[in-house]
Amino acid sequence: MADWRPKLISAVVYRDPKAALKFLEAAFGFELFMLLEDAEGNLVHSEMRFGDAAVMVGYEWSDEYKSPASIGGKVTQSIHIGVDADVDAHCERARAAGMEILAEPETQFYGDRTYRCRDPEGHIWTVSQNVEAVSREAAEAASGLKITGWI
Repeated sequence: MADWRPKLISAVVYRDPKAALKFLEAAFGFELFMLLEDAEGNLVHSEMRFGDAAVMVGYEWSDEYKSPASIGGKVTQSIHIGVDADVDAHCERARAAGMEILAEPETQFYGDRTYRCRDPEGHIWTVSQNVEAVSREAAEAASGLKITGWI
């Protein structure tokens, strides 16, 4: 049997993971792929797909595994989403669903148009769309940075 899963899947923790599933569907267009519940209907594990990528949405199952909402808004990771469609329209969809837009869409020196947002529990998400092919040399000239490993 072929393995259909992406080789890297982020896991995001929420105080209310079932609400997060609905929110992420509304804000980003994620699709629920798997939902595991216990006998009382509590979420045990879930996975959402976005194109050929996935994210796990879970609950606070220990003192070390918490939502930013439960630890004073602290964030130890952010999640990056690449989209093929209009990133500006994607931003408006996220805003309409209740995402706090931290950085409006802006074209970056490396050719991606990006925006950054925070969900209701404090997770930070960056969304990008490649809008221009940029050479390493052009990116270095525009940014003043030395870039190694450019594709």
